[in-house]
Amino acid sequence: MNVGRGYRLSEFMVWTRRELYVLIALGLVPVCLYQLAHWRWLSVPWTVVALIGTATAFIVSFKNTQTYSRTVEAQQVWTGILNASRAWGLVSRDYLKNEAATRQLVHRHLAWVTALRYQMRRHRAWESTNQRTNAEYQRRYCVPEQETALEVELARFLEADELRAVLASRNKATALLANQSSTILKLFQTGEIPINFFIEMEKALKELLDHQGRSERIKNFPYPRQYAIINTFFIRFFCVLLPFGLLKEFDALNALASGWMQGHMVWLVVPFSVVVSWMYTTLEQVGASTENPFEGGANDVPIAQINRMVEVELRELLGDTDLPPLLRPRNNIIL
Repeated sequence: MNVGRGYRLSEFMVWTRRELYVLIALGLVPVCLYQLAHWRWLSVPWTVVALIGTATAFIVSFKNTQTYSRTVEAQQVWTGILNASRAWGLVSRDYLKNEAATRQLVHRHLAWVTALRYQMRRHRAWESTNQRTNAEYQRRYCVPEQETALEVELARFLEADELRAVLASRNKATALLANQSSTILKLFQTGEIPINFFIEMEKALKELLDHQGRSERIKNFPYPRQYAIINTFFIRFFCVLLPFGLLKEFDALNALASGWMQGHMVWLVVPFSVVVSWMYTTLEQVGASTENPFEGGANDVPIAQINRMVEVELRELLGDTDLPPLLRPRNNIIL
């Protein structure tokens, strides 16, 4: 997540420069053929280009709206995890008189948030972080899950036997919540908590499972690929046709031009077609980098920071004083 005032135009230009190179070539080729080779027939009616551009604009806006909705939902899910974690810490402290059991439940909860965070950062085939432009920009910030192994993080909260069992499980976050439920059941069976406390704590676990399921759905079910590829096809097709549609329009301006631009107005097709096409391709690139809010991109939901906030607040409830600091942004990016 970008926590600065925003991205600079220079950052966007560098990030999209490869697309710019292609767009400049797409603008130059038809102009050179039209002006230098005198292929005056080389044009497309502007009405056709305008219709395609309008349809493309609708498709791009639809995709960007949907991808933004995915990011907003991911933010809501992890805000819910933060709030549910605070409630879990209070319940574990106030419902139990056994300090060791309280600490175990809180530490296991921190392990659950950590395990879920790492599961969200696993790479999927449809994610865009491996694309050259995004991988290049990723050097400007750090992804915490790529710097520390999951085993090291979980070892801070779990005993050795439980750690081995959790690491061997297919879904580590679910395994940890299952252990929480077993511990609560034992506390109820031994009479350390009454039935109403037991029911409330099980409801809290159900809420955590619901948050986990919603987070996994966003991670494991991408924006529909058929819509994504149609969006790409339309933009590419529009960018190719746009210079051809502008040739006659700018050539007609020669009647109004004078001086050294007389007879050469068609060369203005290159900069104008590049600017318009760049707007479309950049919108597509922004949408593609936003549609997967857990992939480790610069616009991700800051789940590592939320995890750290949960750890600090819950350990404060336990009376711990050696608390880790909150994560600091690097080049205004924090994950």
